[in-house]
Parts: sequence; C-alpha cells; structure tokens
Amino acid sequence: MSEFILETAGLTKEFKGFAAVSNVDLQVRRGHIHALIGPNGAGKTTVFNLLTKFLPPTRGKITFDGHDITREAPAVTARRGLVRSFQISATFPHLTVMENVRIGLQRKLGTEFHFWRSEKSLNVLNDQAMELLEAVDLTSFADTVTAEMPYGRKRALEIATTLALEPTMMLLDEPTQGMGHEDIGRIVDLIRKVSANRTILMVEHNLSVVANLCDRITVLQRGSILAEGPYEEVSKNPQVLEAYVGSSDMNDAHH
Repeated sequence: MSEFILETAGLTKEFKGFAAVSNVDLQVRRGHIHALIGPNGAGKTTVFNLLTKFLPPTRGKITFDGHDITREAPAVTARRGLVRSFQISATFPHLTVMENVRIGLQRKLGTEFHFWRSEKSLNVLNDQAMELLEAVDLTSFADTVTAEMPYGRKRALEIATTLALEPTMMLLDEPTQGMGHEDIGRIVDLIRKVSANRTILMVEHNLSVVANLCDRITVLQRGSILAEGPYEEVSKNPQVLEAYVGSSDMNDAHH
C-alpha cells in the first residue's frame, strides 16, 4: 500500500487554450489533512472538479488508492471512497436534519434495497443516523427543518451526510467560508475529529484554519504548484508571500 492515497501526475485542464490547471503533481499522504491554498483564480476548484470527475482532464493521470481513476465515471470514483462534501445545496432544505442524514445512508446502501417503501425499514437507519448526528454534535437539531438551522450548523450537517457515505478520503471545499469565529472553531474541531481514520483534502481561504489544522499545504498559483510543505515552511516562502500580497495577508494567520 502506497503512503500516498491520492496522486496526480501532470494534471492539466485547458479551457479554450487557457490552462486553468497546469502540470500539477499532487501527492496526498494517507491519513493526512492536506490543504490546497492560493489566491483567487489559482485553480483550486478546478483541481477538485478534476479529482471528483466533474471535469475530464486535458492531460495527466489521477491515481486513488492504487487505481488509475483518470477516466472513471464520478459515481465509480465516489464508490471507491473518494467523496466530496458539497455546499449546502446537497441537503434538502425542507426535510429535517435527521431525514437528510438518512437519505445519505440510503445512498450508501444503494437503491436496489427500495428502502423508502417501508417505514419500518427506515427505522433501521434511524440509529445509524443518530450516531452520525452525535458525531457532528447535531443531536439537538435532529427534528429541526434544515432550512431553519444556523449557517454553521448546516455545514456540519453537510459533513454528516458526506460521512454517511463512509469515505476513506473526503474533499472539503471551503468548509469555513462565510462563518463567524465561533462556528469556525466548531467546524475545525469537527474536521479534526472526522479525520481520525480518513484522509482529508481541503480548499480553504482562512489561513489560520490551515495553520491550525493541516499536516501539509500545497500552494497553487495560476494553475501550477508554487510551493508545498508544512505550514510553518510554506508561510515563510517569499514566493508564497508575494503571491498572497493584495489578496490576503499571510501574517494574519499567525495570530
């Protein structure tokens, strides 16, 4: 078993001659929390879209857990355990928090079980759903209609519905975006908790979150890797500091 659960080689995505992602060699170690950072337009989201097969690469190779997944269908890759946590749109706003988690659990089981046909068989999932809600500290919200939940808690629910799919590797897209201080702290604790037996790759703007949470950082600029390493090292890299000037101050992260 390779120490790297996910690797890309020469990963490139061109749109009408413009390279959004250019020759990216990414290596994510098994069990790590790995962050993808960089100024706006650096290609972070495109990398995520390539990894989760929403976009086909122009060139390059993606290997996950020893399998070449470059040309695989998104659903096949997800079943291998590489799962992306979506923004809130992935949950159903008019259902309760509990019902949303249950739907995630049903997805994992696959439709061939026709679980929705019987109320009784849904109850089997209730215990599992409550366990997941407990894991993300949402038991008190179980019967709350999702649309009525505070923003930060919706993001926790989104992580719970992703966990329902039992990922070996989770991709988190800006998990703390738009959150206040208290919510950020809660989500950071949650990510640390759910990382216990899985790998996490996250795109994150908030550098203090990255500094506190991540084992390794890859900095993208204009679609290419500018630097890689632990935060301490990357944050002192003059090229990285220069890339961040004007978009966000790297030094703020230390406080």
